[in-house]
Amino acid sequence: MRRTVHIAGGLESLFGTLDENVKLLESALHVTTHLQDDHLAIEGEAPQVERAVRIINEYNQLIREGRRMSHGDVKAMIRVATQDHKTTLKQVLEPGAPSRPRIFGKKSVTPKSSNQRAYMEAVEKHDMTFAVGPGGTGKTYLAVAMAVSALLTKQVDRIILARPAVEAGERLGFLPGTLQQKIDPYMRPLYDALYDMLDADKLERFLEKGIVEVAPLAFMRGRTLNDSFVILDEAQNTTSEQMKMFLTRLGFNSKAVVTGDVTQIDLPMGRRSGLVEALEVVGRIEGIAFIKFDERDVVRHNLVQQIIKAYEEFGAGEGRKASPVESKKVEPRN
Repeated sequence: MRRTVHIAGGLESLFGTLDENVKLLESALHVTTHLQDDHLAIEGEAPQVERAVRIINEYNQLIREGRRMSHGDVKAMIRVATQDHKTTLKQVLEPGAPSRPRIFGKKSVTPKSSNQRAYMEAVEKHDMTFAVGPGGTGKTYLAVAMAVSALLTKQVDRIILARPAVEAGERLGFLPGTLQQKIDPYMRPLYDALYDMLDADKLERFLEKGIVEVAPLAFMRGRTLNDSFVILDEAQNTTSEQMKMFLTRLGFNSKAVVTGDVTQIDLPMGRRSGLVEALEVVGRIEGIAFIKFDERDVVRHNLVQQIIKAYEEFGAGEGRKASPVESKKVEPRN
């Protein structure tokens, strides 16, 4: 089947750098395209061609409405729309319910895969969400973005970001300075995400007033966290006791997001990951959402996807026993 569709404008944004956006459309839907002046000819199986035409028409409508989109915005929208045929480009660009808009400070944050979209929706709808998958899939960044949105829209009064202070395979030795200076290296990825969304002056004020708190997991013991958005990052490096302690801190009108990569556990030999155990223990509790990311959700350099896949295949070839999370895809509960 062959269809020709008019391109309303923004040709450069639609095609992207080195035509990467159109190539993504072709590979995802198994179609071929040919540019003819301001028209795009699309060939392939009828259902796939119709999906491609719908995506281009939705892009045209956004252009007519005066939307200005970067190459990256268009790539993200095409990626999500080709993975989930029920999602329109406008829904990717304007996620969230109209009655509860998402505000991310100085940053515009849109999902770059269908799993990222499901993740953001799961965090909105559930009081507790587990996100498991390889690095670069946006687990931490999107969790911080949703926390900032909840704070700025006054859904919560504070944000608490925690990480277990575990060395990633290196022997760092003695760290000089104050307690805060000692723990800052472990917390740096969380600070980076916060600075990406909030002006430095505003974030410093939030930190001084305790509205935003970044601390090692050990600082959570004995606390009850009400009206808070709490994130536990790098949760694969928690012990069973630490994970239980964290999960039972949740107070009224609060949300908790737990992120981790079960292939990157840095605990001492013989210690079981609290994240792996928690997925088994609380996996059937209603009201908790579970999102499983894989290499297709990686939003870093394209080589990173291939590297992650290569390591997974290498591990399978070595006969490594898969963890419960790796053996099945866990979807969020509605």
